[in-house]
Amino acid sequence: MKIAITGGTGFIGGHLARRLAAEGHEIIVIARGTRERKIPAGMTLVLNDLSDQASLAEAFAGCDAVAHCAGINRELGTQTYQKIHVDATRNVVNAAQNAGVKKIMLMSFLRARPNCGSAYHESKWAAEEIVRRSALDYTIIRAGMVYGRGDHMLDHLSHALYTFPFFAMVGFKEKGIRPLAVEDLIEVLQAALTDERLSKRTFALTGAEELFLSEAVRRVARVTSNSIRMFRAPVWLHRLLARFWELTMKVPLVARAQIRILSEGVVEPALPCDVLPVDLWPEHKFTDEQIRRGLPEPGPFTLQDLRCCSA
Repeated sequence: MKIAITGGTGFIGGHLARRLAAEGHEIIVIARGTRERKIPAGMTLVLNDLSDQASLAEAFAGCDAVAHCAGINRELGTQTYQKIHVDATRNVVNAAQNAGVKKIMLMSFLRARPNCGSAYHESKWAAEEIVRRSALDYTIIRAGMVYGRGDHMLDHLSHALYTFPFFAMVGFKEKGIRPLAVEDLIEVLQAALTDERLSKRTFALTGAEELFLSEAVRRVARVTSNSIRMFRAPVWLHRLLARFWELTMKVPLVARAQIRILSEGVVEPALPCDVLPVDLWPEHKFTDEQIRRGLPEPGPFTLQDLRCCSA
């Protein structure tokens, strides 16, 4: 198959591109920006910010499917939830239809829903509705908290453990999480593009093990040989800190949307979903081995992580 992947140089899109290419598929990597990115040999890179339907249709020409993985977890300048999640999805869907693409897979979020007061959650829901109302065959994957090499979860958590002697938990009542290994997610995303059982359906996907965030932090601290003291802080304080990180860091230690996510818990979908076939259920638990596989190079945050410093 010939498959285009939006956000194809990002964490999830990049993993999916490499998996599909290894399976023999022809991959078109769609990435925003003006500079060439490094991609594995055998893939085709197209620089496109998803704002122009005509150029997208050209990029999708001859494709059997589109994997729409582009997304953001915090707004920065013109990169808003409306533009990236809603407008871009509408452009991708229209361009895919104009190019004769038959299938689209949308990467959504576990807690996506309308009228909840969170622009992140609501924009993800709006993107789902655009896909569902299109003439395309579709599969929507509502994934929870995903971890693996190149992620933000283990990357930022491990650097934080090397930088700070303490860790503040979100809220006074701890919520559960089900960390989802990127390997398990990619297995489902590949099936969403090639398996007819997943056609015209919306699935929720979380990890194989439920635990509290505090236990996840302890496991990462153990693997990285860091000692850590944890305490609880109100959600409003975390929101203020998240705004500070968004303003000062190139990739925030934590974004306001993530605070909302952690305060709700990342265990169950907010709305009913279809039942995933048993053979696609996630298998990897949040073990020491899995954590080691996903960790970046050890070390604390540096000045280069700040927006005021050049790369």
